[in-house]
Formats: sequence, structure tokens, C-alpha cells
Amino acid sequence: MSIYVGNLSYEVTENDLKGVFAEYGTVNRVQVPTDRETGRPRGFAFVEMGADAEETAAIEALDGAEWMGRNLKVNKAKPKEDRSSSGGGRGGYGGGGGRGRY
Repeated sequence: MSIYVGNLSYEVTENDLKGVFAEYGTVNRVQVPTDRETGRPRGFAFVEMGADAEETAAIEALDGAEWMGRNLKVNKAKPKEDRSSSGGGRGGYGGGGGRGRY
């Protein structure tokens, strides 16, 4: 199980998050995704804790709390969806704007 932490300051580090979440239990792992081009944090993170009860306590305490000048969005992370089988996308013919053959 993992916790999603959103609306983070772009200055946040993994150690910052470990310190905050450690108040609610054992922190097993913290991931702060970064932008590929700039290397800057993307404003969200994932935290894995030792037990479900610890995660629940952290979510209840931190969701909506102000930290580093921002109101956190904290909830259970949803499983990552497989983008390759979404069926949508931009392929195909698109709208021709009425310029088809008659």
C-alpha cells in the first residue's frame, strides 16, 4: 500500500517527507518524482509505511494540513494504469475540418 502526497512545494526532499511521516509510524520508502527535462520535483510524492494503521493515521492527520506554505492533498495511492492499453490516444485520421473528398 502506498500514500499519494500532492500539492507539495517544489523544494521538498525525500528526507523532509520521511521526517513528517515518521511521526505516524515506520516509513519504508519515499519517492519524489522529478521532471525529466528540469530535474525539479513535480509537486507530488509517494510514501510507503510499515502498516495500514500507520498509513491511515498519517492520511487523516495530514490531508489538508499546511506544510511548507502549501495545503497538502494526502490519500491512498491508486494503482498506476497501463497507458498502452487505454484505447484512446491521438492516432487515426482526426477531424478533417470538412476538407474531405466529394
